[in-house]
Parts: sequence; structure tokens; C-alpha cells
Amino acid sequence: MSELPLRAQLASVLGRSAAGLSRATGRGDGSVIGGKIALKVEPDLLAKLSRGRRLALVSATNGKTTTTRLISHALRELGDVATNEHGANMPTGHITALSNNRAAVNGVLEVDEKYLPQVLVATRPAFVVLMNLSRDQMDRASEINLLAKRWRTALGKSDTHVIANADDPLVAWAGMGAPQATWVSAGQRWKEDSWCCPECGGHLRRDEDPHWACPECGLARPQTTWGTDNGSDVLLTPEGRRIKLRLNLPGDANRSNAAIAAATAAGYGLHPERTVELLREITSVAGRYTSVVTMGVEVRLLLAKNPAGWLESFAVLDPPTTPVILSVNAQIPDGKDTSWLWDVDYTVLRDRRVFVMGERRTDLALRLETDGVRFEVADRVDEVLAKLKAEQPGLTKVDLIANYTAFQQIRTAYGRVQ
Repeated sequence: MSELPLRAQLASVLGRSAAGLSRATGRGDGSVIGGKIALKVEPDLLAKLSRGRRLALVSATNGKTTTTRLISHALRELGDVATNEHGANMPTGHITALSNNRAAVNGVLEVDEKYLPQVLVATRPAFVVLMNLSRDQMDRASEINLLAKRWRTALGKSDTHVIANADDPLVAWAGMGAPQATWVSAGQRWKEDSWCCPECGGHLRRDEDPHWACPECGLARPQTTWGTDNGSDVLLTPEGRRIKLRLNLPGDANRSNAAIAAATAAGYGLHPERTVELLREITSVAGRYTSVVTMGVEVRLLLAKNPAGWLESFAVLDPPTTPVILSVNAQIPDGKDTSWLWDVDYTVLRDRRVFVMGERRTDLALRLETDGVRFEVADRVDEVLAKLKAEQPGLTKVDLIANYTAFQQIRTAYGRVQ
């Protein structure tokens, strides 16, 4: 890596000091405040910190934190990796991540969807990794068609190599703007935001999943070279290899994330069989999928922050005999508009014991009632467990699904489990 100019060095040092002070005083992990301080001193710091590195930017509505962790974990086989794998996915967080590991040539940065064009220009990455686009936090984010257009325009002005999910029409259309692309069949369980052609507005034909095409303008799903075998536990490679994944992260969504990660790691020169071995080592990502035992009951934590995420969480629930706790807030990081609850099909919970919590539990309760799901209202997890234990002494497991800030509050109550 090239040496930073003196002003940029000073900005980086001050940012790291502010981050350290934030951690020492218990105010946070310092990822955001460190970057803010550094940017005040050197507004062009992100570009300067990115020079001489081989970066991958990871963006999506769902799964970007997990995929960032998967890629960065695999790339540590090649040496140090600069990454923000626990979040802080705006430029301030990117500056902190790159400042904290100045020696790392390779880097993997999770990027908020809205900020991707800006970060793409500043960092000039080797790879941009795109997985999915669906409605999320509509009170702060653009309509996803506009977002896809901005992605496509920015990629068309870059020389980056896109690694993208061909099964999501919006992502594929955006990725087609890039000069180079590797296409992955990563699936698309939630399709409600992509029935119209992003090129001409015509109705897309989806006669045979995962293939899609527009009969009006001819836009169609690109030919893929990586993917999973029809939702099976097999990774397909460009050379025709079939590698058993056997991940310790549950569900089809994580198999898809692993396929994207393997394709990205291959771009850095890592063999897919070795990548898969490394991915099996991961059992939790920033608390997601973690199981904690309290009051003698195993509580598994699942994050779901929008309709697509709730659909994926429902797919990995334990059998119907396992009670489920749902918790919803509507703070700024969640988006204050909870109308998205009406896009989720909760009928899959009708045969379960369901508890609702969180600041917006009344909104959630009304939605469940409309779908004919019986529920009980609670304030805390331990309150739910005490009630269940009294009624079912043999209870051993509960699933808990929460949106972003509700999830973080619960993690904090359990000591910020990893």
C-alpha cells in the first residue's frame, strides 16, 4: 500500500482515537464516530485509504452482513483483511474499517444500498457483490427501481467486476451495466418487488423458476456459472464441480450467500473447495442464528427487518411444537413506517404458540389477528420463558425473530453474543 499523505495520516489517527474513546466509555464500538471525526479532517480520506488495495463492496437489501462475513473469513486464508463485517455500512464505517487495518491489501466492505454509487466512486473496488433488492425502510430509502437505476449508472462508469445474483431481475439489470460480470444463481424467494421489467416496465414472465424474461424488450436472466443446485446443499462451480456445502448457518438464504462468497473468493484466487471448508467454520454472524441458553431453555435469535427477511426466517423455524417470539420496533435504523408488516404472510404461524413483543407489538398483533394467528403479548423474553416453563416443564427450545433494533436490544440483554 502507498503511504498516506500527512493530513490523511492525522485524520486516520484522530479517527482511531475517537473510536477507542467511544469503546472505552461504553458509548458504542466506535465505528461511526471514528469515521465522522476523520472525515472532518480529511474529506477525501476514504479514497486515500482505498488506494493500493483490492476491495470488494457487498450490497443488498438482505444478507449483506452475512455475505461480508463469509467472504472476509475466506479471504483471511490469503492474509489480513480490512472489513466492517459487523455492520457500520456507510462511509464513516468504511473509513474506520480501513484505518483499523492499514496493512491489509485485501478488503471486504458491506455497503448500504443507498451509498453504493458514492462508495464505488471513492474506493474503485476490484469487485462489487450484489445479491437482492426489495422494499426496505421506505421512509428513508428510494424506490428500489430508482435504486437499481443508480447502481446501473454508477457501474457503467466504473471498471469494476460485478459478482451478482442473476435470479433477481433488478440486481441483474443493474449488474448488466458493469463492464465485467460473474453471474450466480442465488435464488429469489421473495418476488413481490420484481414482477415488472426494469428496462421497459413490461410484465416479466417466470414460467420456470429461476428463469425470467421480458417478452416486450427481450431482457432476460443472464447465463450463470455459479450457483446452488435447485435449493440443494450443493455448490455448482464454473468447472462443473459439485461441492457439498454442509454449512453451520441454516437455510437456503445462507446457501445462496455461500455461493456468492465462493464466487467472490475465486476472484481473489481462492479455490472453491477450500473456500467451502472455511465457510463451514462460521456458526453465527453478529448474533444472527446464535442460540443462547437461559432459564434452561435454548433461545435461537433470528433477524428479519423486511418482508423478504421474514420469509427467510420462517423457512428455518424449528417444527411447529417450538414456540416463537416475534419482536418489532420502529426506530430510525428500522424505518418508522411499519406498513410493510402487511406484506408478510403470517399464516405459516397458525399452528404455533406465538408471543409478540417490541415497541410496535400492537401493530404486529393486529396483523397476526388479521391472518388468523393466535398470539400472546409480552414485554420481555424472560417473562415468556417463565410462562412457558410453568406450562411446559419439558420445554427446551424457543425461536425468536426480531427486526433490527429489537434484535440489538435482545442481544444486549444476553451480553452481545457473537
